[in-house]
Amino acid sequence: MADVNPPGTTADAWRYAVLGNPIAHSRSPFIHEAFARQCGLPIRYERVLSPLDGFETTVRAFAADGGRGVNVTVPFKFQALGLAARRSARAQLAGAANILKLDEPDGWLADNTDGVGLVRDIERGAGVPLVGRRVLLLGAGGAAAGALGPLIAAGPAQVVLANRTRPNAESIARSHAAWADRHRVALAVSGFDDAGKAFDIVVNATSSSLAGAAVPVPARVLGPGALALDMMYGAAAEPFLRWAQAAGASARDGLGMLVEQAAEAFLVFRGVLPEATPVLAALRGQLAAEAASAAVAPET
Repeated sequence: MADVNPPGTTADAWRYAVLGNPIAHSRSPFIHEAFARQCGLPIRYERVLSPLDGFETTVRAFAADGGRGVNVTVPFKFQALGLAARRSARAQLAGAANILKLDEPDGWLADNTDGVGLVRDIERGAGVPLVGRRVLLLGAGGAAAGALGPLIAAGPAQVVLANRTRPNAESIARSHAAWADRHRVALAVSGFDDAGKAFDIVVNATSSSLAGAAVPVPARVLGPGALALDMMYGAAAEPFLRWAQAAGASARDGLGMLVEQAAEAFLVFRGVLPEATPVLAALRGQLAAEAASAAVAPET
């Protein structure tokens, strides 16, 4: 059941934000406000830029000012977990959190909806079942850590976690070893150069897109008809998408995952799971309109 505004408060009291660095690019306000209209639960949703050395201070200030919850983006997902008095099972498994629910009577709750959002977008949005597939997950940061558990639970035959620095990937793999055994999924670790070849699904969870760096793996990792998904979207995802298309793969950006993980976060925050499909369509429409406007803008 959805929560309601307590007596004596207004809809304006339901205040949420996305915290990160950088943050100006975030589409989370558009998404959560659309969910709120859909569900009839008005909210106030903001972007908050956190200093790289001031994440905890930023969260505490937001909570003290009436904030009910925050979505957490790069590079603070590992830090977020340590701020919470309670942790969901999926956040505990990931060792990272992408949301903090700040209005819990027993203390802040850390949760992780990244993996749920990724799996839903792969299986529902892209129409690619994960059962029995070979999956290559690139990166060993907070995004990859959040994605790995739900990916394993979806039942692929194999997941290879590839990273430039192997010890980071090995640490995440060790924390998921029992989970992988329970689901009978082969879990392996590799570098970028020796990740293997012919995967059915390749997910880019590295920061290479944000940094404008080249795709860190060779095209041989893509099997015939593979799905290649970058967790980024917009201009940041374009190099990866072009690389995948040039190799004959089906390329997909991270907008679907972004909307799906936000829907799960909205459920945690407000007790209602909104419908992601119309919001994703509206968001893609907004981005297309912005791109068209930029293309015809006069020089100044």
